[in-house]
Amino acid sequence: MTVSRFSFPTDIQFGPGASKLVGDHLRERGFKRPIVVTDKGLAALPVLKNFVVSLGAGLDVHLFSGVHGNPAASQAMQGRDAFRAHRADCVIGIGGGAALDVAKVVALMAVHEGDVIEYAWDHPHVRPITAELPYIVAVPTTSGTGSEVGRSSVVSDDTTHVKQVIFSPKLLAKAVFADPELTIDLPPAVTAATGMDALTHNIESYLSPAFHPLCDGIALEGVRIAARALPTAVKDGRNLTARADMMMASMMGAIAFQKNLGAVHSCAHALGAVCDLHHGLANALMLEPVMRFNLDTAHAKFAELAHVAGAGSAEDFVPWLMDLKRQIGIAPSLSAVGVKSSQISALVDIAEKDICHQTNPRPCTREDFARFFEQAM
Repeated sequence: MTVSRFSFPTDIQFGPGASKLVGDHLRERGFKRPIVVTDKGLAALPVLKNFVVSLGAGLDVHLFSGVHGNPAASQAMQGRDAFRAHRADCVIGIGGGAALDVAKVVALMAVHEGDVIEYAWDHPHVRPITAELPYIVAVPTTSGTGSEVGRSSVVSDDTTHVKQVIFSPKLLAKAVFADPELTIDLPPAVTAATGMDALTHNIESYLSPAFHPLCDGIALEGVRIAARALPTAVKDGRNLTARADMMMASMMGAIAFQKNLGAVHSCAHALGAVCDLHHGLANALMLEPVMRFNLDTAHAKFAELAHVAGAGSAEDFVPWLMDLKRQIGIAPSLSAVGVKSSQISALVDIAEKDICHQTNPRPCTREDFARFFEQAM
């Protein structure tokens, strides 16, 4: 495999070793003082040290590793303070979706005032994004959210723990270096959960009734790629072809979901807020009840999904999903990961208010959400 370069929707260099090109890329553009934004876990691993070394001479690099868990607004503000203290001239986000989301809003807040939550799209007094952001480079180390090609960031309110979405084309990274070698050492459980996140993005964006045939084509191909690559990536983490396929499926899902998502994500966002559950795992656990709910309303689309996944007929798609989850070791239920029935009311409160289900193929009521969580228990 070689490094390929293409622009969709931003400049992407994709392939083994792509991350080693970041230093030259910045030097060629005159940048000298990057801040590297990453999470605490990755900062302790050799992969991060090796990446910083690979940036080479001539760059005064500052590391901000204050990202952890489902990222909160306070982490972004701390990153903003670090950017300003370093007098940084660009941002390198490296890590999973949390680190990349925080990196983008660090760049946002470096040149804007107020609190990051005030830039959420549904804030009652939302602030406009007016200034040009510092140059953003994105280097993913997982294959799930596809945040490296997204034009939004998700951070949680520190008080309510509800996820807030900041959206603007200005949040797009200027350059993406997608290097599947960086995912080689991901544990099987993380590979499985993030892979299910990528698969869910592709599935839900395709099922969305919004009109966007371009995204439909991308989403279907993303499902086809992930369906074949995910079991191999989990079983044999050093299979570089499977790792590259999952990294591509992840980016495709994030590009496709500008068409919007569905009720699975509304449920997953609630599970993140109430139970601090990993987002990809939450999506995986909520897929079956929501997909069964949607089947009759979007039967023709389920037939297409089943076809590209190699699952058979429309009715076979949900059983195929369940078998896939068993193959890759996803927990069998919410209760198996510590979610309690007593939390369902709080989960429903948040899921019902979440915007994602507005583009679910079948409208959802509060009672429907309660049933989804009960069935997933």
